[in-house]
Amino acid sequence: MADGTLLLVEDDADEEELILRALKKSGIKNEIAVVRDGTEALDYLFGMGAYAGRNLSVLPALVLLDLNLPKVGGLEVLERLRGDARTRLLPVVILTSSGEEKDIAACYRLGVNSYVLKQVDSARFAGTIGLLGTYWLLLNEPPRQG
Repeated sequence: MADGTLLLVEDDADEEELILRALKKSGIKNEIAVVRDGTEALDYLFGMGAYAGRNLSVLPALVLLDLNLPKVGGLEVLERLRGDARTRLLPVVILTSSGEEKDIAACYRLGVNSYVLKQVDSARFAGTIGLLGTYWLLLNEPPRQG
């Protein structure tokens, strides 16, 4: 199992609960940090605001990022992550209900690792989350930071 925290950036409490249950059911034992908007995500990742003083040498093992977020949208969060040398290689998976081609293309242009649509069917959605967690946290070999 990969060490490290999974950062979930999700503003919908029902989807957050479903994601957390699916990860647990899949055997993912990583710590999961949940933030509910783009500003809080950036604060967490760059040690600002409520997260000032967080050890910035320890990055999440994975970021699950919704696109449609309050305050700062997911595209801007992704752009900021890819624009900073400290977070440029951080695995980021967009997890969204938007199947718009312009959103998909914009995310890949900005360097997202994967783009996954949230399914309406909760059982399929839970299965997808389990697969994502298994792949990115157990199977994938990310580059070593630093």
